[in-house]
Amino acid sequence: MKIDFTVTLPVDVHSVPFVRGLCREALEHMAVERRTIDEVVLALTEACANVVDHAGGGAYEVRVRIGDDACRISVLDAGAGPDAAETRDPPGADADGDSRAERGQGLLLLQALVDQLDFVREPDGRHRVMLEKRLTPRAPLRLLDRPDPS
Repeated sequence: MKIDFTVTLPVDVHSVPFVRGLCREALEHMAVERRTIDEVVLALTEACANVVDHAGGGAYEVRVRIGDDACRISVLDAGAGPDAAETRDPPGADADGDSRAERGQGLLLLQALVDQLDFVREPDGRHRVMLEKRLTPRAPLRLLDRPDPS
């Protein structure tokens, strides 16, 4: 089975829980392992929150494609997107290893949660974040052996 949907959402904080819920329901319907669902949903939340924080209004598009082996998510918006250098080398600890940069922690989170992360500048100037996560199916339920009631 496959599930594929695209939604166009206003760039506001209320759109994030909406699309997060849609994605969670679809993954649960596909019987994906709970931990994997949580990681996908958190990655989607971060990608959408970045749009809300940085896109400056209008609308954005989220496409979710779930197959037997992977969940692929595309978030497309009219914002500037992250700096190209930042996507190659997200901010981390400073030279002494003591402090963290305030910006860019979301990129580190996304990298930790998904198996593949890409940033694309579309020909029309829009910005696309693409996430891919391999799926782990839930173990099937087993019926317990019960003594025959007769």
